[in-house]
Amino acid sequence: MLLMRQRESEAVELMDALDCDPQKLEQTYRQFGLVNWLFSGWRKLYVEELRPLLSPGTITTVLDIGSGGGDLARLLAQWSQKDKLILEITGTDPDARAYGFAARRPHHPSVSFLQADSSGLVRDGRRFDVVISNHVIHHLPPADLTRLLTDSQTLARQLCLHNDLRRSMAAYGLFWLAALPFRGSFIRADGLVSIRRSYTPAELTAATPPGWCVQRHAPFHQVLVHRPVQSDV
Repeated sequence: MLLMRQRESEAVELMDALDCDPQKLEQTYRQFGLVNWLFSGWRKLYVEELRPLLSPGTITTVLDIGSGGGDLARLLAQWSQKDKLILEITGTDPDARAYGFAARRPHHPSVSFLQADSSGLVRDGRRFDVVISNHVIHHLPPADLTRLLTDSQTLARQLCLHNDLRRSMAAYGLFWLAALPFRGSFIRADGLVSIRRSYTPAELTAATPPGWCVQRHAPFHQVLVHRPVQSDV
């Protein structure tokens, strides 16, 4: 690992294999909710970035790209409902397994799921007030990262937030310990691979086009932010 000095962009996560154990995959999707609630810092992002855009009388639309098991979309719906604010969330994932799991799980009427990628939504002329993703960026080769960011700018009227891991030895060591209770899934093994694949802030800044800002976030996380100017809307 060279003490995390270099990003392991070619490392492969077990759950990405089409022939991976389906029971472990289902358990991984189930455990994502707790993992993201504990570690990804979305409560802070909701309070500081999303909630100020919401209204009790007007619908605000959010697109969650790479929504996986759908836990983040459901969580945002719960928070906005508790705050009596109107939020309509579309979770989208090109992986049929992730889409199927998310669509089968109980979710609020304000949440919907699609099996699609961001480029397909652009071709369909879709627009959303806010575009988000969680732990997606480190999966993408450079060309796909550029495409995601270009699509995000096209799809979003007000805000783009791409939340991802921030690579460090401390993150790796602490997750190695913290993930020990997550058994029967790919959470621990794939989480450690994800940390090795993730960017440092300097690397992510160098990999993104002008107009995007890298902000440090929750412990061992960073957010790639774009705020469209009026001419983009």
